[in-house]
Amino acid sequence: MYNAKKRSRANFDRQAAIYDTASFGAHARKLYPILLAQLAQIPHRWVLDVGCGTGELLFQMARRWPGGTYRGVDLSPKMAAMARNKLGVLAQVDLGDAEPLPVPDGWAQVVVCSDSFHHYPDPEAALAEFHRVLWPGGVLLLGDTTAPAGVRGALNLLLPFSRGGDVHLYSPGELTALLERRFHGARCRRADATSLLAWGIK
Repeated sequence: MYNAKKRSRANFDRQAAIYDTASFGAHARKLYPILLAQLAQIPHRWVLDVGCGTGELLFQMARRWPGGTYRGVDLSPKMAAMARNKLGVLAQVDLGDAEPLPVPDGWAQVVVCSDSFHHYPDPEAALAEFHRVLWPGGVLLLGDTTAPAGVRGALNLLLPFSRGGDVHLYSPGELTALLERRFHGARCRRADATSLLAWGIK
């Protein structure tokens, strides 16, 4: 049976040491300024980054807004170790799964999920966890990779055979429909040809 989580963990363990500079981390790096621009428009003193990787996005948040409280979660032990080394006292980093998150109910004012959601085999369970750890009125910001419709359809047929742990590339409509089951005001737009930006309010 295809085990997406096991493959994701192994893949990101392999990539951790050079993820911040290698080509396979380029799309995640492209999403950082898009998410930071959105974050600047909403209250964000308590931020949880799910699938935080090396902690680079959290590091940029903490440098830009030093008064915040930041926390990250990642499935890969080596990614989590990289994030802890990079962030030090700037953020707490937990080794853990999005389903369930090792975070108390109502901890976060904002949940950020960057270039990670397409790895989740049970997206509805992950969104339920995002909802659980947000406080009332809190915001989910989700950036992810996508592709044009024909390419996306072909890739989704091939993803179970890849070793990267990818599960599904979403269209804006698919992602909006998923978020609407849990969040108010759910929206999703293309940030560019290969990137989606979605949000919703608890």
